[in-house]
Amino acid sequence: MVRGRSTERRAEIVRAALEVIAERGYRGASLSAVAERVGLSQQGLLHYFPTKDALLLAVLAERDQWDTGASPRSDGVWPVELLASLVEYNAMRPGIVQTFSALLGESVTEGHPAREFFTRRYTQVRASMAAILRAEYGERLPGGLTPERAAPLLVAVLDGLQYQWLLDPESVDMPAAFEDFLTLLRTPGAPADPSGANASTPPPEAGVPENRSS
Repeated sequence: MVRGRSTERRAEIVRAALEVIAERGYRGASLSAVAERVGLSQQGLLHYFPTKDALLLAVLAERDQWDTGASPRSDGVWPVELLASLVEYNAMRPGIVQTFSALLGESVTEGHPAREFFTRRYTQVRASMAAILRAEYGERLPGGLTPERAAPLLVAVLDGLQYQWLLDPESVDMPAAFEDFLTLLRTPGAPADPSGANASTPPPEAGVPENRSS
């Protein structure tokens, strides 16, 4: 019973920390502000989270736990369409998205306690996105890219859309924009050269004779 109450209390503190960080950013959030929001003294809060960094990592882990959930596939790989559902879900919880985005932006600075978390997370997410794309399209996407080369682009769209949507939600329809990106993924194009260059040679510009000198 005591352990159950402690777990509930920790979850309450994490939710409060999410709110405070969303409002003030990590640098501006204090343990005392979080403690006040849950009706604890700062010393009482330290009983559950001994440092601000420990609380931050709990917040980040909780956010990722909400996102992952159970995969409907037996191999643990999400189908691409489920990513679209995740984008729709995120559009219904701006506070969580704002907190994550604020921490992500701050974490690029040297010495930020979340830098290692996000570096490790992006390594894992890129691998997961590559697995999702491979399960959907095989070793080559319709446009010719390998799953590994397309994965960072997919991650960039997911997170980049969140920033644009947070700044101007009336102008950016995040779920619709992500569906548009999925359409681009499905669109056949010129095959990509495995070396990284485009295998096709662009035609000469109109009105400019092609150089045929040997």
